[in-house]
Amino acid sequence: MIYVLRAGIQWNALPKELGASSTVHDRFQEWEKQHFFQVLWQAGLAEYDEVQGIEWEWQSVDGAMTKAQIAQRCTWSQSNRSRQEGNQTQSTHG
Repeated sequence: MIYVLRAGIQWNALPKELGASSTVHDRFQEWEKQHFFQVLWQAGLAEYDEVQGIEWEWQSVDGAMTKAQIAQRCTWSQSNRSRQEGNQTQSTHG
């Protein structure tokens, strides 16, 4: 789960050695329904506020919507691999 979220890749691009993408996605959905991530985030904020302190009076948000570089490499290699396998299958049977 962390790999998918951190890399910004699609669930079906998850490397097989990390588990079946459908199983990992199912578990993610279960945890989301149980509000696990919200509870985790709130606990992290509370701990950070206790240790470092958060200036709740002034907050700013900034962001950008782009694919992570890891996602671009993983997605490209996944789709490229599929095309190569398809070409090999066609040339073998063609």
